[in-house]
Order: sequence, then C-alpha cells, then structure tokens
Amino acid sequence: MGVAFVLALIMGPLFIPILRRMKFGQQIREDGPQGHLKKQGTPTMGGVIILLALALATLRFADKNTDLLILLIASLGYGLVGFLDDYIKIIFKRSLGLTAKQKLFGQLLISAVVCYLLIMQGHSTDLYIPFVAFHFNPGWLYFPIMAILMLGASNAVNFTDGLDGLLAGTSAIAFGAYTVIAMNNTQPEAAIFSAAMVGAVLGFLVFNAHPAKVFMGDTGSLGIGGGLVAVAILTKAELLLAIVGGVFLVEILSVVIQVVSFKTRGKRVFKMSPIHHHFELVGWSEWRVVITFWVVGLVLAVLGLYMNEVL
Repeated sequence: MGVAFVLALIMGPLFIPILRRMKFGQQIREDGPQGHLKKQGTPTMGGVIILLALALATLRFADKNTDLLILLIASLGYGLVGFLDDYIKIIFKRSLGLTAKQKLFGQLLISAVVCYLLIMQGHSTDLYIPFVAFHFNPGWLYFPIMAILMLGASNAVNFTDGLDGLLAGTSAIAFGAYTVIAMNNTQPEAAIFSAAMVGAVLGFLVFNAHPAKVFMGDTGSLGIGGGLVAVAILTKAELLLAIVGGVFLVEILSVVIQVVSFKTRGKRVFKMSPIHHHFELVGWSEWRVVITFWVVGLVLAVLGLYMNEVL
C-alpha cells in the first residue's frame, strides 16, 4: 500500500504537466450540472498513474502466479479499454469516445480471457450467499455469470466517477475491505493487489480532491472496476460485492431507473443521473456529496466485513 501510494505521489507531478501540454483535457457534457463547465480542459487519463503504481507495486511484492495474472489482466485490460475511450474523446474533442458496441466488445473480450484463466486454474464455481450458511453451484453457468458481473460492476464503478475525489475515495474503501477479506482467506496475491490499489488511488486522490488537478477518466474507472470484480471472484466473495460496493450499485441503478422511467412514462425520477448529480442539483455542494458517499461506502464496507464473518 505504502509503495503504491508513494509511486502515485511521485508520478502525479510528472504526468499531469505532460497531459496538460498534450492538451489531454476533459470534455464536459453540456447537459450536465452547469457548475462543472468550469472543469473543461482539466487534464484527464490520470488513471494511467493509478494503474502504473498498482502494477509496479504488485509485481514487486506478489508471487507471479495465475491469481496475479488474472488480477492484472482484469484491471489493466479494462483500463486499456478505458484508455482507448479517453483517447478518442480527446482526439476528437467530444464527450463520448468508443461506441457502446465497441466498449462492450472490449469489456467482454477481457472478461472472456479472465474466465478462461479461471477455468484453467480449476476455480471453484460455488457461489456463497453472504451472512447465511448457504451456497449453490450453478456449474458452467458460473463463468457467464462472472463475465456479466465484470461488465456490470465495472460500468457501475465508471458511473461513480463524476465528482472530484468521489470514485477515488469510495474505491479505496471497497478495496480496503477486500484486502481484509483476502488476508482472512490467506490469499496473498489478492491481498497485495487490493492493498496496492488502495495506495494507488489514495495517492491519486491527493491530485484529484476538489478542486481536481487531474481526472482519472475511463482509464482509471474501468481499470478499478475490473480489478475490484477480479478480487471479489478470487476471494469467493462475489455476491458480497453488492454490499461492499453498494455505492456503485446505487449509482448504476439510478441510471437504469432514470432511463426506464423516461422511456416508459416520459418522466424522470431524479433531477439527473447518476444519482450524485441529483444531489448536486437539489443544492448540495460537490464536497458534501463526496463526503456523504464516502461515509455510506465505509458503513457498507464494514457491514460487508461483518457479513463475511471477518469482524
């Protein structure tokens, strides 16, 4: 954790001026909160800092085995999809990068590779229900379920990246919980990876806290999401992700509810989705929204640890 944190701190002042000189600035949605328009041009693709710090720290301290390979492919692979998305946004100076089909294809491809490695590893297909002494085995369906989980959870994490420091803080909390779970399960690679991610995102948070000097972009958010699901899978706490990552679940559900409601009833449930923008538009300051979501994330992480019988 400490090494990744220091690496991120060192890389921040090196990368941010480069991103600024290359004019890798964020394109802000015109239909978003008007207060965000002043963020136009803030350097993005800062997720490169997170993923580099994560990879260097993990490779230094973790054993080079299949578990580590799965974790790095999930995180760096999804991060690569995000990088391509960010790059297209910047080059063509628009708020949308890859098409939905292109992004979906890339995410499913990485998920397929991860599932293949899980099969080759002989990964257990049991699914454990948190807090109750019950589990079931869906057989071969486990792997398509995990691919869908990777797709859904990574996009949920991506939707959460909308305010300065919001995703960095909530993801650090979620990975902190999975660090404890991995240590409790005696899974050193998952524990080292999770701890390194905590350090990397906290180091990045130094530059991403309000007012942000850099944004992580899809490079960081998708990389974080892919890594989070991979850790959940390897620790056999897949379903617990709905609790530990409850903030991310609420974020993506708010988008789904908004879209379904508008298309079926012609009415919006929220002033804007994802839900963190709703709170902004009802008068909360950006910092108040972020702190509140951090606190909720912390409560859910503690609840998840309790349900996993770690606490």
